[in-house]
Amino acid sequence: MTISGANLLRLAALALLVSFLVFPQSFAPLFAPLTQYGAPPIYDQGNLLTLALAQLATVCCAAAASTLIAVGLGILVTRPGGEEFLPLSRTLVNIGQTFPPVAVLAVAVPLVGFGEKPTLIALFAYGLLPIFENTITGLKTCPPAVLEAANGMGMSPAQRLWSIELPLAMPLILEGVRLSLVINVGTATLGSTVAAKGLGEVIIAGLLSNNTAFILQGGLLTGLMAILLYDGLGALERRLLPPVPLE
Repeated sequence: MTISGANLLRLAALALLVSFLVFPQSFAPLFAPLTQYGAPPIYDQGNLLTLALAQLATVCCAAAASTLIAVGLGILVTRPGGEEFLPLSRTLVNIGQTFPPVAVLAVAVPLVGFGEKPTLIALFAYGLLPIFENTITGLKTCPPAVLEAANGMGMSPAQRLWSIELPLAMPLILEGVRLSLVINVGTATLGSTVAAKGLGEVIIAGLLSNNTAFILQGGLLTGLMAILLYDGLGALERRLLPPVPLE
C-alpha cells in the first residue's frame, strides 16, 4: 500500500505538531535567534501540550453547542410552519459575526466572570452562521424527485426529514461544522485575554515581553491545529459519508 504525497504531508505536519507539543525544548535552537537579552527561546510559563488540549476542548464544546442550535434552527425554518422565522433566525445567528469576538468577551465577562465561560459564549456565537447557512442550503437543495418518491412511499414529514433530507444534506452540514471549527481554533486564542487556558497565553506572553519566538510558537501551533483539524474532519467525512446515489 503506497502513501500519496498529500498523506505524507499530513503525516509530516501531524508529527511536527506532536513533536513540538511533547518535546518543545528540542526546537530551542530554531527559535533562539529570535530572542534578545537571554530570553528563553521556548515558552516556559506553562505546558504547551496542556494549553493546546485546553484550547481544543473549548473549541469542540462551543462547536457542539453551535451545531445543535444551528442545525435545529435550520430544520425549523425549512419546514412549512417555520418559514416565517427565517429572517429572525438569520438575524440572530449573524450577531456572532457582526460583533467581533473581543466585543462579545467584553460583554460576557461581567455576566459570567473570567475564564472559560465567556470564551465559550463568544465561540458559540461566532460559530453559528456557517453551520446554519449550510444546513438551510443542504435541506433546500435536496432533489425534488427524491422527495416526491418519499412522499409516494407514504413517508411522514418526520420520516422524510430523518431518512432522506438530513442524510442528503449531511455533507454540507458537516462542511459548515468544519469551517466553524477552523475559524474558532484561531479565535479561541483571544480567550486568554480573559484568563481562559489556551495557546493565546503564549502569544500574549510574547507580546508583553517583546519575545518574537513566543509569538511565532503560539501562531504556528494554532495554525497547524486548524489545518490538521479541517483536513482530518474532511477525511473522516469522506470515509463515513460516501456519495449518495440518486438514481
